[in-house]
Amino acid sequence: MEPLISIRVRDQHRPFRPGEELECEYQLDAVDADDIQALEVSVLWHTEGKGDEDLAVHYFERLVPADVPERDLRALRLLHTRLPNSPLTYFGVALKIRWCVRLRVFLRRGKDAFFEQAFVLGDIPKWPRAEQEEPKARVVVKPDEVEDEDD
Repeated sequence: MEPLISIRVRDQHRPFRPGEELECEYQLDAVDADDIQALEVSVLWHTEGKGDEDLAVHYFERLVPADVPERDLRALRLLHTRLPNSPLTYFGVALKIRWCVRLRVFLRRGKDAFFEQAFVLGDIPKWPRAEQEEPKARVVVKPDEVEDEDD
């Protein structure tokens, strides 16, 4: 069974101002505490579009069971960080800059999964021809094993 990963960004439906504090809650569920090797929470931005895609991490924290009481990483946790002045979220035609909170969990047997909750930093008007997009959440789960196709 895959873990249930949840992230709630306070006031996520409005643009955050540069220098403002981002606050969010995150939690793991539907997984046995003994199956969790580590979790990583980060606040990052990445680009999409033409050319090379960039990614930069603004905030990062890694926890292992020994770091927390009762060695249980499933508990509800809070994240607070002051957002930087740039880059601002941008929804252009050839380039998009997206911000998100990412929670990644590492499980026994080499499996991992992550969930991203998008938010907007700044209030740059959207390019008229760009898609009118709302911040989206994204879940990615890696398979246990990749089968060898050389048979």
